[in-house]
Amino acid sequence: MSESTATPRTVLLRGGEVHSPADPFATAMVVERGQVAWVGSEGAADAFAQGVDEVVDLEGALVTPAFTDAHVHTTATGLALTGLDLSTARSLAEAMTRVRDFAAAHPHDRVLLGHGWDASRWPERRPPRRDELDEATGGRPLYLTRIDVHSAVATTSMLDLAPGVRRAAGFQDGEPLVRDAHHAVRAAAFAAVTPQQREQAQRAALRHAASLGIGSVHECAGPEISSEDDFTSLLRLAADEAGPRVVGYWAEAGTEGVERARALGAAGAAGDLFVDGALGSRTACLHQPYRDTAAAADTAAGVAAGGAGHTGTAYLDRDAVAAHVVACTEAGLQAGFHAIGDAAVASVVDGMRAAAEKVGAARVRAARHRVEHAEMLTPGTIAGFAELGLTASVQPAFDALWGGDEGMYAERLGVERARTLNPFAALLRAGVPLAFGSDSPVTPLDPWGTVRAAAFHRTAEHRISARAAFTAHTRGGWRAVGRDDAGVLVPGAPADYAVWRTEELVVQAPDDRVARWSTDPRSGTPGLPDLTPGAPLPVCLRTVVDGRTVFVRPDE
Repeated sequence: MSESTATPRTVLLRGGEVHSPADPFATAMVVERGQVAWVGSEGAADAFAQGVDEVVDLEGALVTPAFTDAHVHTTATGLALTGLDLSTARSLAEAMTRVRDFAAAHPHDRVLLGHGWDASRWPERRPPRRDELDEATGGRPLYLTRIDVHSAVATTSMLDLAPGVRRAAGFQDGEPLVRDAHHAVRAAAFAAVTPQQREQAQRAALRHAASLGIGSVHECAGPEISSEDDFTSLLRLAADEAGPRVVGYWAEAGTEGVERARALGAAGAAGDLFVDGALGSRTACLHQPYRDTAAAADTAAGVAAGGAGHTGTAYLDRDAVAAHVVACTEAGLQAGFHAIGDAAVASVVDGMRAAAEKVGAARVRAARHRVEHAEMLTPGTIAGFAELGLTASVQPAFDALWGGDEGMYAERLGVERARTLNPFAALLRAGVPLAFGSDSPVTPLDPWGTVRAAAFHRTAEHRISARAAFTAHTRGGWRAVGRDDAGVLVPGAPADYAVWRTEELVVQAPDDRVARWSTDPRSGTPGLPDLTPGAPLPVCLRTVVDGRTVFVRPDE
């Protein structure tokens, strides 16, 4: 990463605002041997000035713990950053223009890769057809994932690189690819990425994360997502070069998956171990049918065949969940599952309970197993999360992007069901640990935007305070991997922090109807930037991981 130091130095930072529960009025901090050594006042900082290697004048800047993004696909993020990104395309026509331009600009790429189309937000209300993509690319192989990465479109020549795909489950001519057909084409597309391209993408993603004040990412990999080589090369890169920490999860089920995860150096057989799919692709598994399947214009293959009454796709049932949790618990590894729909989340909770009956509830709770996304929760499944000690690894940006009475959630589910999604406040009230992430490249790496999205959830009853959201995006990610001593600036904690240019600090006090703000320092609560929608978000000036500087913003 840019601007790294070979070994941790003893540094005094002073003249700013330090976000620390150790001293809510702190203006200075000392870092020594990769740890926070002291936090305190400006006057007391004088005693340290002569005994440090470096004194940093913060000039009023804010120092916070570095963010942890608890759900990232690093290589895919880098490929989106350096490749064809359709997430901001406002129409099908604009998307097709970008495809043509990208193909023309990359004449030597064996396979063209792109990401981010979302037909539910386009006036045409449909994804690109294969014949349109064939024309736009001149017949070259192109693999183009929907924004949720659970379906894709591809050119004819791309399909030809995946033998047998036209007979696979999830293939229907004229519809986006899902299920086995999608996995086959994705594998063929990523097989065309060279090790050099992969490393460039990984570096690009980690550099970008560091520039946003992110000090750790949880890589959610697996055989249906990337490859073993992709996973191990990322872990090596993160170990060899200064940059954000990478905690790796390998999503493969059962005893073999547990053994593979351990052999690959994963923290757990967890992450995107799919119990279901995604709401946007209508593959999230529901108790009640999708509202819009019968008349949908961008229905994915297999969903269209289901028509009215379609309830999504279940990949793992209660018994499969239980078997995996038992295997992970007995091996001393975290288990985790991707579960979005209410039926899928219920299968996870039921499976966890069955596992607890076999190996003991205390052992299951101690393992801190995870559920990724967990969007459609009920009071019963929330209680199950609390009972079983499950961490909810969630993405507030999903609500910002797809929530509201006119958003994709409402289109898929109807307004009333859509209003139940992502109930962060209820999870916190029940005592469920939250870890925030982006699922990048599904939504961008954007930590302050994520905190804002949780504090200003489109459904008011699900909002949480900015302070609680900030904690979920800093300390919450560390707790999710079993570290309770990190993600906070107190003596003895790892020196993972970020320095920010921001406006006046405030304290948010939420209630059921509005968000109230105070700038009164007598509250004794460390302040945070004003995250009111429309207000400018903080700008990262420096990111430090383990006492080493991994990003410095160039002079502007």
